[in-house]
Amino acid sequence: MADQLFDGRRFRLLTLVDNFSRESLAIRTGQRLTGDDVVNALDVVTHCRGKPMTIRVDNGPEFISKSLDWWAYFNDVKLDFSRPGKPTDNAYIESFNGRLRQECLNEHWFTSLEDAQQKLDAWRDDYNGTRPHSALGNRTPQEFAAMAASARAQQMGTVPSVLPSASADSSVAAEATVKTDGTPARAVKRG
Repeated sequence: MADQLFDGRRFRLLTLVDNFSRESLAIRTGQRLTGDDVVNALDVVTHCRGKPMTIRVDNGPEFISKSLDWWAYFNDVKLDFSRPGKPTDNAYIESFNGRLRQECLNEHWFTSLEDAQQKLDAWRDDYNGTRPHSALGNRTPQEFAAMAASARAQQMGTVPSVLPSASADSSVAAEATVKTDGTPARAVKRG
């Protein structure tokens, strides 16, 4: 995704969404986003949530970079590229990005990248913690992720972690979708 500051300077957004819980894992801003920026965002998310089995990405330059390819190889994560010109291959992130644009980007003037990041983080916290989704049984994404983590822990006979993790059918959307094998899920999407 892209938007602009009040003075017309453009900036980019990288969005990471868990398809299973609809939880927004991260939104990052920058004048430009490279494969290294994607790797840094993934490192932060996977440090807290674990590594995914698969990340669905589009064909943007930050996703076809050697940095992301090496990260995926060394972390045993499969990169699943969507077909060029087929945004419906990753409908969850497209829906999320549309909501982000309508409810946040179109509603605010951003004076700096820091101001944009602060407003985006506040919107993300509201989205994850206070908005129920009908697809999640009218639970918020955080409630649903915590419930899924608790159910999974009960199945495995373990105690759930403090941070909710996604279940085996978890996937992340953005222009990246992640599917996990039972380890916590994460994914990356750029907008």
